[in-house]
Amino acid sequence: MGERHPRVLVFDSGVGGFSVAACIHRALPGAKLVYLADNAGFPYGDQPEQVVIDRCCTLIEQCLQQESCDVIVIACNTASTVVLPHLRAKTEIPVVGVVPAIKPASSYSVNRKIGLLATPATIKRAYLDELIRDFAGDCEVARLGDPNLVRWAEELVSGRELEQALLDEVMLPLHQRGVDTVVLGCTHYPLLLPWLRKSLPDVVFWVESGEAIARRVAHWLEQVGLLAEAKNPEGVSGAVLIAACFTGPAPADIARFLDGMGIPAAEVKSRWPSLK
Repeated sequence: MGERHPRVLVFDSGVGGFSVAACIHRALPGAKLVYLADNAGFPYGDQPEQVVIDRCCTLIEQCLQQESCDVIVIACNTASTVVLPHLRAKTEIPVVGVVPAIKPASSYSVNRKIGLLATPATIKRAYLDELIRDFAGDCEVARLGDPNLVRWAEELVSGRELEQALLDEVMLPLHQRGVDTVVLGCTHYPLLLPWLRKSLPDVVFWVESGEAIARRVAHWLEQVGLLAEAKNPEGVSGAVLIAACFTGPAPADIARFLDGMGIPAAEVKSRWPSLK
């Protein structure tokens, strides 16, 4: 049995990973969180694969030198598709990635029509074809990758409201296809759920990956004898989120945003050491 509360590093290119951090906190309230956002390199979908690999591995290694952690979460779909094997080769710390939740969506859908919201980069990945073939072969899967979705989610942090009419227009293809289930294939997208529900009122199931990631984190903490501490918030002093580090300028009003998600940070580091 461990004698300390475990630490989890959550990494993303922007603020989308906070939706995952919130799920981890709800499931494991005794775990301390460290958040690292490479917003100086945002969005990753516009970057060559090798650039994404190099940035992620180097920044995470730098962060671990300052904050020791027990599990690493790559809370970014684009990064997860290319970085995981490279990062796992560099560290013995368990690394958890994220993939679009096609499998659970297939189990939920009644009319066998699924909408998949993802970044343009994720939509094009071959592994997505494999996920659909393996777990949703009997479903009609409508893919939608619009670059504005991630940007709109990032702008919410600074208090800029999303125009519902703009989102309605983007979601029109899924509305016309009559999907009853939508996969949020980017960790930014749960931040848009209040508006997405209005755009697609007939959708019954909204499927994201945050809870599955939290379960995977719990699995790894159990392996090292820290699960009991992770589930027990007693004795946790100070803020659950030890630090929120941004390689670029921290988003305006980030403290309010984090407080609204129930994960206030002890410290926000703006322009944390980044790659040139």
